[in-house]
Amino acid sequence: MNLLSVKRNPILNNQRGLSLIEILIALTLLGLAATFITGRVLDSLTEGQIQAAEIQMSALADRLKEFKRHCNFYPTQDQGLDALVSKPTTGRDCKRYAPNGYLEDGTGVPLDPWDNPYIYTSDGRTFNIVSLGADGFEGGEGADADISYRKTDNSNVN
Repeated sequence: MNLLSVKRNPILNNQRGLSLIEILIALTLLGLAATFITGRVLDSLTEGQIQAAEIQMSALADRLKEFKRHCNFYPTQDQGLDALVSKPTTGRDCKRYAPNGYLEDGTGVPLDPWDNPYIYTSDGRTFNIVSLGADGFEGGEGADADISYRKTDNSNVN
């Protein structure tokens, strides 16, 4: 049997490659789809970071309330959130301070989801915990907006 004598398939003979225009259109469509998907993923990431900050601030507020149950006051602004890790050496003395502090993991006060420290203010009766958002500066909109947890005498305001 001679290789030249084998008939070629007519379908294979009629195939041609894609033109440059067709390739460019396909790449453009893929680029648009990737842009849309990336935007959705980044929006979800931002929402997740904001929710994580709110959850962390709520957990810190719970630890501060436990501190107050033992000490009859919230740590002052000077004592800061570090009072949850180790017994304060300045300001009012807490006679019933928990021997291992008030944060369970022992790694210290957590940073916000953007790796910035939380800002803590207190007068000993009320407190406020603030994350400055993604930009790390006061104010802003969207992901850059400040997130706060405020404990007043009888209420929480987020």
